[in-house]
Amino acid sequence: QVQVVESGGGSVQAGGSLRLSCTTSGRTVSQLAMGWFRQAPGKEREFVGAISRNGFITSYPDSVKGRFTCTRDGALNTIFLQMDNLKPEDTGIYYCAASGAIGHPPAAPGGYDYWGQGTQVTVSS
Repeated sequence: QVQVVESGGGSVQAGGSLRLSCTTSGRTVSQLAMGWFRQAPGKEREFVGAISRNGFITSYPDSVKGRFTCTRDGALNTIFLQMDNLKPEDTGIYYCAASGAIGHPPAAPGGYDYWGQGTQVTVSS
């Protein structure tokens, strides 16, 4: 069993930055593909970034490309989602998720087996 815990949410004005963190237990982040998703009220869960099991592949949707960056620190057993130039439409609950996938990390929620509890990100205009 893998536990996933994310942290680092908060409130920020448009144009600001936040960094989310995610750590795992049961398996290390270096043994997993890790993804980030967000969900706004009344909307479906949306993919915002992922990093592959080997750490060499990252993936982002067009909506956040160039603004969000996924990184990994194996020594800390932590992955990060750096979010820059935040916009009000980035508001939502952000979830970290873990997958045993090898190669390109999944972009669909169904590709992930383990989920964190979520952390709120609020961007005001």
